[in-house]
Amino acid sequence: MSYADVEDARLYDAQNPWGPGDEFYLSLVRAAGDVLDVGCGTGTLLKRARRDGHRGRLVGLDPGAGMLAVARADPSIEWVDGLLRPGTYDAEFDLVTMTGHAFQELRTDEEVLATLRGMRDAIRPDGRVAFETRNPGARAWESWDGRPFEVPYQGETVTVRYEVRKVEGEFVTFAEITDGGRWHDQVDLGTLRFLPRIELDRFLGEAGLQVETYYGDWDRGPLTEDSPEIICLARSAV
Repeated sequence: MSYADVEDARLYDAQNPWGPGDEFYLSLVRAAGDVLDVGCGTGTLLKRARRDGHRGRLVGLDPGAGMLAVARADPSIEWVDGLLRPGTYDAEFDLVTMTGHAFQELRTDEEVLATLRGMRDAIRPDGRVAFETRNPGARAWESWDGRPFEVPYQGETVTVRYEVRKVEGEFVTFAEITDGGRWHDQVDLGTLRFLPRIELDRFLGEAGLQVETYYGDWDRGPLTEDSPEIICLARSAV
């Protein structure tokens, strides 16, 4: 979905309730002063941090109009429409996050490098960057194909299923088919990039970032060949 529509954004929230990944990032946000969340969606992470008493500057950046319309229910946080690029922010944050596998929406080398360089520019000298991407070694898309699941939404049940259309190198193209409520067999096509660690290392280096640690799961387990996630914490290499 493009998430230009408010109802699509709210359904996204219903599909993705608070979970272990959110707890992982919330612990980082709580320990940081000023925080930028790139691809913030409806702002669940930052709104939770504010509700829990976070007193620093919180900024959510997202290109989805529907997502931001929902996020702006909390005016104590800065909500910005757009994408992160080099120089968007200049050493203004202690932590920059990119959650919800939003990193995998960056499909070209240029998009990956521009976002990582934007993260590098946005952090202070002692700041950190945190994001995750699904580990290609776990082949998560194989478990998505054809598997339906039900989402309770505003008193109705919406059924969502995925069909994998093409796997080509690092790219997996799939259809998300939504049926129920206001959605009637709505088909949205998407492509995600599954970067292996060796390629991610290269991009981070080119962007001026140095890996502090990689985790393979939300319990901070080690990264192995078949770990479900590649969770990256990085700092400026300069």
